Amino acid sequence: MSARDTGAVLELTESEFEELVAEALDQIPGELAQMMDNVVVLVEDEPPPDAADVLGLYEGTPLTERGEFYSGVLPDVIRLFRLPILRLCETWTDAVEEVLVTVVHEVAHHFGIDDDRLHELGWS
Repeated sequence: MSARDTGAVLELTESEFEELVAEALDQIPGELAQMMDNVVVLVEDEPPPDAADVLGLYEGTPLTERGEFYSGVLPDVIRLFRLPILRLCETWTDAVEEVLVTVVHEVAHHFGIDDDRLHELGWS
């Protein structure tokens, strides 16, 4: 039985969490999703030690900074950290919301939107 059925401390398997990430990515408007280029989304349990307080991390060259010579490079990476996100969540609904906010936040970085602007837009 899962936590969403019992009201117990929230625990999600890697597979359940990855499904939440997929659902969050599906909520990105189609016209924006089509513009995402050369980026992969990964789920990891914990962030690296030098970024221990983050829920997600974007690594790469934002679309707004890619010039005419941008080619032949490895994909950008969006990393979502499962366990820190789950530690913030008491319910299934909390997890759905936190995953969505984290996905939107990191995808926004791919589009060149910085943390200050995300905060202004209410996505921090």
